[in-house]
Amino acid sequence: MSDTRLPRFLEWAREIQALAQTGHHYAQDDYQRDRCRRLTEIAAEMISENIGIDFLPLAEAFNSQTGYATPKIDVRAAVFSDHKLLLVREGIDGGWTLPGGWVDVGDTPSKAAERETWEEAGFHVKAYKVIGVYDANRRNPLEIFHAFKIVFQCRILDGEARPSNETTEVRFFARDEIPAVFSGERTTARHIGDIFASLKNPDCPTIFD
Repeated sequence: MSDTRLPRFLEWAREIQALAQTGHHYAQDDYQRDRCRRLTEIAAEMISENIGIDFLPLAEAFNSQTGYATPKIDVRAAVFSDHKLLLVREGIDGGWTLPGGWVDVGDTPSKAAERETWEEAGFHVKAYKVIGVYDANRRNPLEIFHAFKIVFQCRILDGEARPSNETTEVRFFARDEIPAVFSGERTTARHIGDIFASLKNPDCPTIFD
C-alpha cells in the first residue's frame, strides 16, 4: 500500500495556524494578538516555501479565519440511476467527482449536499443515508485547512443532467466504468468503493474514521 500521509510540514503548518487563530480569538491585548498574527505568517511561509503557493493570498486566507479553529465540512452526494453512479466533471481540472462542496454557515450537511447536486448536476435529490464520515485531509492538490467529508446516499426526485458554471459534464457510471482521473481529493477510490458497497448492502454500517 502506498504511503498517503500528509507531509509533516503541512501538518505542522495547519496546527500552528489553528493555534494562532484560536489564540487570537482569546487574546486579551495587542501584544498577544500581534504574536498570534506572526504565528499565522510563519504557517503561511512554511506552506509557501515548500509548495510554491504565493505567500500573500495564503496569509490573507489564514488571517480571514476567525473564532475557535475547527475543521471545515465538505459534503458529497452519492446518487444512483439504474445502479449507475452520478459524477460531474470539474471545470477547474477536468477530473471527476461526486457533486458536492463546502457546507455554508447556516446549512445542514444534508441540505448542502442536496443543493450542490442541483447546482452542479441539475437533479433535485433527497439525502436519506450517511455512507461515511471521513478525515478529508487533502493531498492533491495540498489544501491549507483540515476538513471532514460526509458522503450522503441520495435518491433522485426530479431533474435532468445539466452542467453548471463549475462543471463541464454530468454522467452516470456503472461500477466498471468509473473514470480513472478524479478531481483532486474531492472524491477518491475509497469513497467509490464504500458507495457501491452501500448500494449492494443497504444495511451496512456507516463508515467513519
